[in-house]
Amino acid sequence: MGGASSGPALAGLRAGLYRTLARDDARVAYWVRHVRIGVLVTELAAAAVIGYVLLTAEPTRETAALLALAGIVVVCTPAVLLLPLRAMMRDWRGPTLFYGWTLATAVVVITATRLDGGATSPLDALLFLTLTYLAVAYPPQGVVAMGTLMTVAYLLLVELPGLTTGGLFFVAVMGIFTIVCAMSSANSWAGYDRQVLLISAQEALASTDALTGIPNRRLFLERLAGAVRAAGQGHPAVVCLVDLDGFKAVNDTGGHAAGDALLTAIGSALGGAVRETDTVARLGGDEFAVLAAVTDDLSPALLAERLRAAVAATGARYGVTASVGLAAIEPGDAVEELLHRADVAMYRAKTGGGDRVSARGG
Repeated sequence: MGGASSGPALAGLRAGLYRTLARDDARVAYWVRHVRIGVLVTELAAAAVIGYVLLTAEPTRETAALLALAGIVVVCTPAVLLLPLRAMMRDWRGPTLFYGWTLATAVVVITATRLDGGATSPLDALLFLTLTYLAVAYPPQGVVAMGTLMTVAYLLLVELPGLTTGGLFFVAVMGIFTIVCAMSSANSWAGYDRQVLLISAQEALASTDALTGIPNRRLFLERLAGAVRAAGQGHPAVVCLVDLDGFKAVNDTGGHAAGDALLTAIGSALGGAVRETDTVARLGGDEFAVLAAVTDDLSPALLAERLRAAVAATGARYGVTASVGLAAIEPGDAVEELLHRADVAMYRAKTGGGDRVSARGG
């Protein structure tokens, strides 16, 4: 029982610790900027240590070691900027970079604190600077993990075995500060999640037909432009314009509610007549469009016939059929010219009596 229940818990912990930092260029830029700020803060902190040592300490072996440690930090930290940061922020390497950076910082700060006299040294305040950076960089699970590790390491390596009341107070404050930083991180990530959901909802509304729930003209044109580029790379595709025959009579006799219901049903029927990788969109009014890849198992003519039959079956109650215009996508096509060819083919089918397919090549 314990092993079975620990599996999901460990998986959840790993997902929290290694949450993907960025999925788009804007978020990648945010994290790259955060790394640069971290490098700057680390350099300033090391410079402050150097200034502190030179101004307050008598020349000793420990003084030389402190200066050497701070010098190593000053020289080595900018090397972080040589890493492929933009790529790293999109996968597990991003969190790993921050965790490794934090651990290295904790080792340096605790070592410097011990060299400077242990619990009496002011250098341990740099741990709070590291914890503050954690609150911005890490998900809450990471803040708790790193904050706890730093607090325990400080307790074991600096305060013990001669733990004083002041040392105990310092450790308690570090623990409390870790909790505060975790709360700040949770709020930050929750705000980011809400922003992502809002943007996704806005994008969906902007690209979806409000009545039928299928892609609208805007999204169809975007995908059509992509299909034209793909055609130049050897991926053939076709466009079908589907214009309903006799639809006006539905609105006239049954009202707009009946017309809307039929349009929604036809959108679903067209979607069922194609593959999941194809696109069915409503361009407006009673005009639909289909973008489909050409494959051995589904020829353009068979696709167009399926679309015609789907509309005929769905609209049979009202006597509604479809005129389907078919146009192959040619490499180098302009989207406007491609749609014009499909439109010409569709009108040819309509003037021929409707409920039929007409094709027009490049």
